[in-house]
Amino acid sequence: MASRVILSKENKFYKLIKKLKDKKYREKERAFLAEGFKIFELNKNPKYIILKNSMQNKFDFSSYNNKYIFEDFLFDEITSQENSQGVIFVYEYPSPNIENILGDIVILDQVQDPGNLGTIIRTLDAIGLKSLILIKGTVDVYNEKTVRSSMGSIFNLNFHYMNYDELFSFLEEKNYNIISTALDDDSVDYTQMRLKEKNAIVFGNEGNGISKKILNKSNEKVIIPIYGSAESLNVGIAVGVVMYKYIELKKL
Repeated sequence: MASRVILSKENKFYKLIKKLKDKKYREKERAFLAEGFKIFELNKNPKYIILKNSMQNKFDFSSYNNKYIFEDFLFDEITSQENSQGVIFVYEYPSPNIENILGDIVILDQVQDPGNLGTIIRTLDAIGLKSLILIKGTVDVYNEKTVRSSMGSIFNLNFHYMNYDELFSFLEEKNYNIISTALDDDSVDYTQMRLKEKNAIVFGNEGNGISKKILNKSNEKVIIPIYGSAESLNVGIAVGVVMYKYIELKKL
């Protein structure tokens, strides 16, 4: 299939693609950017394929429609990578459906760093957990850095954003056991967390932790011991530590 060549910053399609770097326009267009051929290997159904002119012969997308070749200076305006492979994919948002949120879940309360979120998504995918609820105000799942650091796992999880009232209504209706990670005096060691039939494990903001609204609703609070001088662990690391112990406990 023939590719369309984009030569100018005034091109409407170029302007659309550049706007997708902004969360507001991603939500409006229901589409996001993903870079690198590895992403394509994991999801071969992009809405658009964008190739850098000087590198277009590296890949064979001859069987795909909706291919665009950007002149190098235009592509360089869009890419978020220093050593780009020369290909960007545009994917459509999946349709959110609360009914897809099944079984045990992780909840993120106002996590702000996109790299942390991508790492968390990758970790949850690695342990086989399929559902992630994000409190509104948490960084956008489709932020380019989040997409990149998820290493393709973004295609394997169900995501749903909720405010606190929506969250509490959902957890109560579905009878979830709420386990919050907190540096409180009454928190128990994470290795002793008590799992029930349906569990919601909560991790908080990098600086402020979990909101009191959620802590007050929690059935149990758990802590990862700190043996050195650091005040706390990075939230991405904390998710890995707690959730791999969760898998061990589930198997008992």
